[in-house]
Amino acid sequence: MRRALEALGRPERALPPVVHVAGTNGKGSCCAFLRAVAEAAGRRVHVYTSPHLVRFHERIRLAGEPVDEETLEAVLEEVETRNAGAEITVFEITTAAALLLFSRVPADLLVLETGLGGRYDATNVVDRPAATAVTSISMDHMEFLGDTLEKIAGEKAGIIKPGVPCAVGAVGPLAVLEAAAAEAGAPLLARDRDWRIGPAPGGAGGLRYADAAGALDLPPPSLAGPHQAENAGIAIAALRAWNPPWLTAEAVAAGVASAEWPARLQRLRGRLAASLPGGWELWLDGGHNPGAGQALAAQLRAWRDAAPERPIHLVVGMKQSKAAAGFLAPLLPLADTTWAVAEPGQHLAMPVEGIVAASGGAARPGPTVAAALAALPRGGPPARVLVCGSLYLAGEVLKAEG
Repeated sequence: MRRALEALGRPERALPPVVHVAGTNGKGSCCAFLRAVAEAAGRRVHVYTSPHLVRFHERIRLAGEPVDEETLEAVLEEVETRNAGAEITVFEITTAAALLLFSRVPADLLVLETGLGGRYDATNVVDRPAATAVTSISMDHMEFLGDTLEKIAGEKAGIIKPGVPCAVGAVGPLAVLEAAAAEAGAPLLARDRDWRIGPAPGGAGGLRYADAAGALDLPPPSLAGPHQAENAGIAIAALRAWNPPWLTAEAVAAGVASAEWPARLQRLRGRLAASLPGGWELWLDGGHNPGAGQALAAQLRAWRDAAPERPIHLVVGMKQSKAAAGFLAPLLPLADTTWAVAEPGQHLAMPVEGIVAASGGAARPGPTVAAALAALPRGGPPARVLVCGSLYLAGEVLKAEG
């Protein structure tokens, strides 16, 4: 990656201030909160995320807008020419192209999400970010990152840089991150030790964030799910540690209330949702590993507590390489029915039979989302339906929604 960037004139040295984000689950949502807070303050923000859901252009946002086709085609051709046939992966060449664009278009902040891990990730070429952040850590990509939470945390910790503050959530293997931060001489800001976030006093549904700089009373996060409070808190902790002059309490509150991130407990209201009976709700989430299963289970329990009479139906499609049984285990006891699906255009979709087996036979064959929705039992109170298990499935669902 550094060789490719050298051929391009080292664009990673000409970037706006960078907040670099790693983690297993929640890093995209954390990036969404970072962007929303900065934009609420009137700042121009670049964002690099992956994977995309519908169009590749979603991965590269230039000063607030997805890169256009002409610009993307031109920069990819430029990077390929400068690379001169040297070995390079698709993610590396697209990351190099993104960094080149980010170096040329003025902005106040670059929110940079790792693709895989951290230590050897293609994004890990920024030597002095303004801040770093590590969201929750779960068992995922074990073939690349290791087979224990500690090993995976060690790879995520690779983005920690000397003297640069790093905000982290309530991660299990905190000691691994603490050791990496101590070695780098980087301040580590951990949840429930250096910062806190939870329900605001009074029970109005908002949040209260607090750290050494003081407390902030915030509105409810725009992104659904109990886990989003932590993702918002990590974003706030990273920004407050950096402390740019434009960061205000008003911008933080507005950003928490306005962040958008598709396929993260997203309420759907398009064609698929319209196929369901009146009063039903259709939700979409791209979570796909055991940690995501636990987070979604917390949301299902909240739905149960709020309206125990309303049925909950799961529609699950997964990628072949994912630990389906670990993802499904916390969800199955909370669902009235579970349906296994594999969309025709879904990248590396796990066969329906594999999902059924991972569920211990609890799931029924869909075999597609539309077919599963049509087969859901009608009658009784309006139900909630959650489609989940894969970001690739989420992309196909969003296409079908129109």
